[in-house]
Amino acid sequence: MTLTELKYIVAVAREKHFGRAAEACFVSQPTLSVAIKKLEDELECKLFERSATEVTVTPLGAEIVRQAQVVLEQAAEIREIARRGKDPLAGPLKLGVIYTIGPYLLPDLVRQIILATPQMPLMLQENFTARLLEMLRTGELDCAIMAEPFPDTGLAIAPLYDEPFYAAVPLSHPLATQSSVTSQQLKDETLLLLGNGHCFRDHVLEVCPEFARYSSHAQGIQKSFEGSSIETIKHMVAAGMGVTLVPRLSVPAEALCAPKRGKKAEGFVRYLPVVDADGAASPSRRVVLAWRRSFPRYEAIAALRNAVYACELPGVTRLSSA
Repeated sequence: MTLTELKYIVAVAREKHFGRAAEACFVSQPTLSVAIKKLEDELECKLFERSATEVTVTPLGAEIVRQAQVVLEQAAEIREIARRGKDPLAGPLKLGVIYTIGPYLLPDLVRQIILATPQMPLMLQENFTARLLEMLRTGELDCAIMAEPFPDTGLAIAPLYDEPFYAAVPLSHPLATQSSVTSQQLKDETLLLLGNGHCFRDHVLEVCPEFARYSSHAQGIQKSFEGSSIETIKHMVAAGMGVTLVPRLSVPAEALCAPKRGKKAEGFVRYLPVVDADGAASPSRRVVLAWRRSFPRYEAIAALRNAVYACELPGVTRLSSA
């Protein structure tokens, strides 16, 4: 039994497909299949049920895969202890970020890390929350910046900031003349959402129950279009296809500047804070840093948090773990 074989069975259990698992492990499918067959022979049990269309994990295989994940994590920790040496800030830090945070936080964050801890470069991975959580468990990532809520996986969590949502509407839309907008006003509009898998889509539906109540064929939200990224959806808004909600850090600074007298507003999208009917604050999401409790380089985690706090972060509410 080898760590490589354990890595292969975890990949197959995740992908439910030998070909995709082989690609994820950067090996050929025959190499992966032979190694898994060797492990099954050694353990004298079947880990996977194979058919022409899918691969399923056997009940006993599921238990073995779970233990394999633990072993891989512990092996990664051994390597991390050895790499850390005398300086916990020496060496790369493997950081994961969800798609709706990365483009807006990383440019400033990388700059702050270079200034404060140049000996600790960031190895970056953008992905969905579910995938980042899995990569944390297996040791493929050291830490991840995500938005709550997500399943309780026993990770250590440090809050970073609360980020309000803004409504993005076409400049020609009647709502664009207002200084703010309510979720009640938005419910009758064509809502543009990210596709399934993006946690920001779920965040929008959670904090704006009006959106969740109306289906695509019901009165209220007449249609729902899905975009692959927030930036793509902004272009759809500019084209007049509907409205959307975006996180505050994705709002261009120039879009919030009041146009000078006699000058038209720049761009084709107007960004408005979302308030309740009584004028209460905008709905928001909580952005946190998560890492395995057993991760030995706590000083590196602290340095990363300090780098986040040193970022400009316009319009968000900085938080501390105290």
